[in-house]
Amino acid sequence: MRTRSSIINLFYALLGQMLGLLVSFFSRIVFIKVLGAEYLGLNGLFTNILSIFALVELGIGPAIAFSLYKPLAEKDTEKVKSLMKFYQKAYITIGLIILILGSIFTPFLEIFIKTNPNIPHIHLIFLLFVINTAISYFYSYKRTLIISDQKRYIATIYRYSFFIGLNIVQMIILYITHDFILFLVCEIIATLAENIMVSKKTDQIYPYLREKDVQKVDKFTLTEIRKNVRAMIAHKLGGVAVTATDNLIISKFVGLVQVGLYSNYQLIINALNIITSQIFSSIIASVGNLGVTETNEKKIFIFKVIFFMNFWIYGFITICLVALINPFIELWVGIDYVLPSSIVFVIVLNFYLTGMRNGVLTFRNAFGVFWYDRHKPIFESLINLAGSLYLVNQFGMIGVFIGTTISTLTTCFWIEPYVLYKYGLKSSVIPFFKRYALYTIVTVMACLITIGLANFFNKLNLLNFLIQLFICLVIPNCIFFILFYRTKEFKYLYKVANTFIFNKIKTR
Repeated sequence: MRTRSSIINLFYALLGQMLGLLVSFFSRIVFIKVLGAEYLGLNGLFTNILSIFALVELGIGPAIAFSLYKPLAEKDTEKVKSLMKFYQKAYITIGLIILILGSIFTPFLEIFIKTNPNIPHIHLIFLLFVINTAISYFYSYKRTLIISDQKRYIATIYRYSFFIGLNIVQMIILYITHDFILFLVCEIIATLAENIMVSKKTDQIYPYLREKDVQKVDKFTLTEIRKNVRAMIAHKLGGVAVTATDNLIISKFVGLVQVGLYSNYQLIINALNIITSQIFSSIIASVGNLGVTETNEKKIFIFKVIFFMNFWIYGFITICLVALINPFIELWVGIDYVLPSSIVFVIVLNFYLTGMRNGVLTFRNAFGVFWYDRHKPIFESLINLAGSLYLVNQFGMIGVFIGTTISTLTTCFWIEPYVLYKYGLKSSVIPFFKRYALYTIVTVMACLITIGLANFFNKLNLLNFLIQLFICLVIPNCIFFILFYRTKEFKYLYKVANTFIFNKIKTR
């Protein structure tokens, strides 16, 4: 049941993201042609500022999601009702706080912009970003119940249906009116409509949520939630400091146009991160169920399988990015939007280092061991900010990304797996690091071979790009297959895939 749920969730997540990504690329072309690099930079800057405001969420979402796994597995509807009522009150409060903070912050926007852009109504634009973020909390808490009950595919269908529809409408609006404010109003309407629809669907699936007799969350569960929330506050802070401050620093010390250039790379990187995170998100509820029902030996083996899958996915994508991202940007939006290769290399390195954490973070979140590395994000944040601020003055834009690399290697890289193995898997972490080293060496080797072959077709045109793409699709995967097809992890994944496909065929 766990495996089937994970694969169904994964299928819909990948399909939705692929379609969403395709629409996003066309939408970005229209955005750049109509509004230009300054608006693109402003969009990226405001998005990052709002992700900092989202810190007020305090990690309540993951903490309550973890608390839902056991009552859902035991069909304890009374406890589910209690948790959801608590969740509702918390998220409505968070939405209101974001509205207030955003309104207070609006007059001080120029602090984060090196040179004021020639963009009218900049404060109104920011307020629309604030409203869109705030209203996303008013109904979205019910989405967590669907996801925790291994039915993420339902939320995914709604998410990408609205996302694709919104992007099509926004392209039409921009093309006809050239109005960025109307563009943002459409986004607010779509966010509200999507959350209301998901809320109604959740009530249909779980009709007991409409019952009025709801007990308060018991003291033991409340204590556990508060403990996990305190731990997740630090984790949220670390995540924001690493991912959301880059554009702020670039905007302040380099310029808003450079934020616009980087935002195209971010679109690709974020899209890939969303696609890959869907893979891990689709299994987190199943891993949570595993954590409360299976032996420790089974947990360790399944983690090895997930980490092997983690390596294959991120090793392959990293190689593709190194070889293809600059040629793709040039073909997509033009050579004026291409960043130097040295900057791109560090961006891709950070993508790999962050991506290789996904297996560990999936198990950490599912097992609820947030508490034990709660201080890690504080050091991560300080190292990242100090490193980026110092290095941006020394080396410019690339210094911001090197600061991120340093903070990841000195904190997350070793602390997160250590905590998972000690408190979640209750085993030695040394085999993990040996495996990590092996996977990285294989990735580097495959990358060098792939780039060496792709360079025979480095004159930029669509045909050569497609040939390079074919080389990147084939060579790394062939190398990975030859080296690992005999491993237990590969055989397990192959068996799972075969079983699922066979059952699908048999039921038709």
